[in-house]
Order: sequence, then C-alpha cells, then structure tokens
Amino acid sequence: MLTVTFDINPETQPLHILCLGAHSDDIEIGCLGTLLTLINRYPRVAITWVVLGAANERSQEALESASIILKQVAEQKIIIQGFRDGFLPYLGIEVKDFFEELKQSITPNLIFTHYRQDRHQDHRFISDLTWSTFRDHLILEYEIPKYDGDLSSPNFFFEIDEKICKEKTLHLIQYFSSQKSRQWFTEDTFLALMRLRGIESNAASGYAEAFYCRKVLIQRFSPE
Repeated sequence: MLTVTFDINPETQPLHILCLGAHSDDIEIGCLGTLLTLINRYPRVAITWVVLGAANERSQEALESASIILKQVAEQKIIIQGFRDGFLPYLGIEVKDFFEELKQSITPNLIFTHYRQDRHQDHRFISDLTWSTFRDHLILEYEIPKYDGDLSSPNFFFEIDEKICKEKTLHLIQYFSSQKSRQWFTEDTFLALMRLRGIESNAASGYAEAFYCRKVLIQRFSPE
C-alpha cells in the first residue's frame, strides 16, 4: 500500500488544503470524512473553503456547515459566492476571474474539487477551472451520487473510521434541510457509498472515500 506524505514540517508548517464546491453541500458530500480525518491527524491544518454557487437559504447553509466543520481549525478562510446555480459555465468570465484571484492568494498542498466527468455542468466546469488554474498541485476529484448515474472507477482511496462516517452523514442531514426533499439525499445513500469504496480498497475500517487522481509527481523515494 502506497503512503502519501506532504513535503512539510508538521510541527512548524500547516497542511494547506483548498476545498472547492459548486454548491453548498458538495464539499461535505464529496470529502467531509477525509477532511475530518486530516484535521484530527495533522497538528496544524490551514483550510480555504470555497463554495461558488450558493444564494439565499443555501448560502446560509453553506456558511453554517463550514463554520461547524472548521471550528477547530485555527487557520481558515470561508468564501461563499453567489453565482447562479446551474449556470456556472455560462458565467465563465466572472467565475474564471474569481479563480485567477484565488490563485494569487494561496498555495495549497492539496486541492479537493469535482470529478471531471461529473454530469452536472456546474461540477464539470469547476473541475476544469481547477486544473487550468492550479497546475503544480496535488488535486483529488471527489464524487457525488445523483440521478445521472455518473459514478465511475476511482483510483485514490482514503480510509475513514466508522465513527467519522456516521458523523459525516448526520452532519449532512442536520445542516442541509433544503435538500431533504431529494429522494437520494439520505444517510443510507452516503453511508452506502463509503461502504462500497471501503470494500473496493480493502479498508480495515470497512469504509473509505474515493477520489480520481489524474497526476502525481514523486519527487523523492526512500525505501524502508
């Protein structure tokens, strides 16, 4: 099993993570278990949390959810944009300008973004902009279950403790009441996907979150 380590001194440097989501619950659905595990594991974590399309009720949901998740993270920045849901590709100039400004302000060690083959047009657009904007970073594309049936075969797995899995599912139901009418937005949906990915990765806990990792550069290799 390959172990990924970051080129930082965990005692003096934070692990800087950039989380990108098109909508208010995307980051939580795609990688909340992994984020909670990293927050618990690293002495210092810095997180920039960006939601592009969240307005009105969904904007408040996004802010409240992120604030709760990051309450133990000393170095954090939450950015909630109000770009129109479902129209991000048609607002290309404005969204592209936002990404260019974001690039000037941060240099993350790890980026979470949408799966490039996601059938939701907003998700695909954010993924494309992530890759065209951040070209020298470790990028992991997360997955979101939905009606379109666009789940594929991920190649990067992060083992999640069962307790954190349950914490994730409860958080989603508690903080995103606007989505409760959707037939797929249920605890068993999210838990089932993590269980399936746990089987595929032979995770000791039985659960995992899965990602698509398209490029990895190995700079140093030290056999043990």
